[in-house]
Amino acid sequence: MPGEAVTLQLGHYSGCVGAHWWGLQAAALRSPAEPAELRAAALLRFGRGPGGPETPTPRLVALELKGTAGWGGSGGPAATGRPRRDRALFAGGVGSLRADGAGTEPPVSWDGAVADYRDRAPAGGCAPRDTGSRRGDAAGDGKGNPGAAGPGAAPAGSQDAPSVRLWSDYLNVHLHPKSVYVIRQYLHDGDCGCLEAFGQGESLLQDPACVEELEDRLHFYVEECDYLQVHTFSRLPWLSGHFGLEMKQNLRCCCCFPQGFQVLCDLHNGFSGVGAKVTELLHDEYSRKGILTWGLTPVLSTVGDPQNSFYRLMNTALGIAHLSRHSSLFCPLSLSGSLGIKPQPPVTFPYIKYDASLNYHSSAILAAALDTLTAPYRLWSFQGSMMHFADSLTFSGRKAVAAWAALPLPALSGSSLPDTLSAHQQDVPWKLLSSWREQKVSCCFAQSVVLRGICKEKATSSCPGQPRSPLHSCESPEQVLQQYLHTQFPGAYSTSHVLQQPCDTRPPFPQFFSPLLTSRGFLLDKAQGSSSAGVESIPVLAALQSSPVLHSLLSGLCRDLRARNARRCSSFFTAGVEQDDFQEALEELKTLSQCYETGFGADGSEDEADSD
Repeated sequence: MPGEAVTLQLGHYSGCVGAHWWGLQAAALRSPAEPAELRAAALLRFGRGPGGPETPTPRLVALELKGTAGWGGSGGPAATGRPRRDRALFAGGVGSLRADGAGTEPPVSWDGAVADYRDRAPAGGCAPRDTGSRRGDAAGDGKGNPGAAGPGAAPAGSQDAPSVRLWSDYLNVHLHPKSVYVIRQYLHDGDCGCLEAFGQGESLLQDPACVEELEDRLHFYVEECDYLQVHTFSRLPWLSGHFGLEMKQNLRCCCCFPQGFQVLCDLHNGFSGVGAKVTELLHDEYSRKGILTWGLTPVLSTVGDPQNSFYRLMNTALGIAHLSRHSSLFCPLSLSGSLGIKPQPPVTFPYIKYDASLNYHSSAILAAALDTLTAPYRLWSFQGSMMHFADSLTFSGRKAVAAWAALPLPALSGSSLPDTLSAHQQDVPWKLLSSWREQKVSCCFAQSVVLRGICKEKATSSCPGQPRSPLHSCESPEQVLQQYLHTQFPGAYSTSHVLQQPCDTRPPFPQFFSPLLTSRGFLLDKAQGSSSAGVESIPVLAALQSSPVLHSLLSGLCRDLRARNARRCSSFFTAGVEQDDFQEALEELKTLSQCYETGFGADGSEDEADSD
């Protein structure tokens, strides 16, 4: 059984991705009754007040800035029309907790005060739309000009809805009062007073009051995980009497029970510096736990102020260097075509027509990918930990990985898995989500691949006679996928998982899908026309790869920075970054990029270009 994980969201765009991700967790709980493959309690905590309904809440610490109107004070939601009550604490607190999210326990009486957080629901009840016009967000001008959808590209089945500015506007789960911490020294938006530079973010986490507040929230969730695990052990018959009491005490003293931490961090602004200090704190205090960090960047505008672009580039480079240093695994995630000084057109998908200028759209795609990529260490059958998961991908110093996803995986309704994969023997149909120009990658060092939502169809071909391909001779969906990966990536260390549960795409997930898809995300022979049924779920194929593509990404950032004189940007360094630290980070990036060299192909020319 997988252990619990604590999630941190650092920055506004990370909150956008997180809001959709938590919505996917809530949707999974509402799915029709069937054996659950993913343990909901790995990410969610389940509490119940006396006589009240059971309330799942994310095990989350989110850092936001002053002026984020959806949040009030320094810790509670003030955003969506639902009373947000959480009475679930561990021993000596309120409510009752479940260790597995599936059983029930007698409620604990609570006579103390209960905080009630309320907000107003958006009128109309429609799925929201993000204007994309905020500084530092999305593609920039709010007119929808850049991006995958183009001007006026309202997807089929979508409805006009009130504009929203914040991820709290489409968050559809309850949050614990300790989840949101508002940093009041900087503004979320405006012409000044924003968290723009890496050094500003680092300085925040050098403030003792800020560190104490963060640690208090972390310890709350960590100690709660400790309680859940010890409470689970206490039910075992052999943990009784004096021996059992001694064993439980040893468990509490010697172990910290969450399996690890998930860090979602904005890379393009000063939150990259916040993430650097947060991951350093986690690494120092929880050295035996996995720290999986996802560096998030919205789709970048193709036009913008050169100095702001250079700030973003330096924030990104410093963020990657520091986050990789202190994390068990680091993965950049973005639909932007490049993280370099010259943004490239965003990633496109054949069956999704999204507006890249809307954070609401781009973050939904990344959340669907993230939900699939993180599935292995949330499976009920998983016997390892997040640290083991990371170690399987990051050997030989390769701490960074690239993300790929097919959203949705092109599959005809009713086709078998061997038939579906056989149609893509020349090239895997996924897209790179780690901000580098699209290219065919035929090798990798290691990969973790998840296929979900397609094996409810016939597992093998029902055609009589001899098998039409090696895939059709496999006896199970897992063998089919392994055989396919072995053919596409010979010699790579591959782990794979096949899940029956698809990715849920009901609102508030945007309905930006092609009319060529059924309600379950499979391909039709012809478009549905003006059908408003909507796509309720999609099959997904996603992978984390230790891949040579990381060499191109990392060395490209180094070249962009060295091609410009960083000393001219004095204001960036007055924010707290020393020149020597900056040069050290560049050397770290270069060293990390060299771990992904293959010694042939395009890498050679790039090495020569970087050898100055």
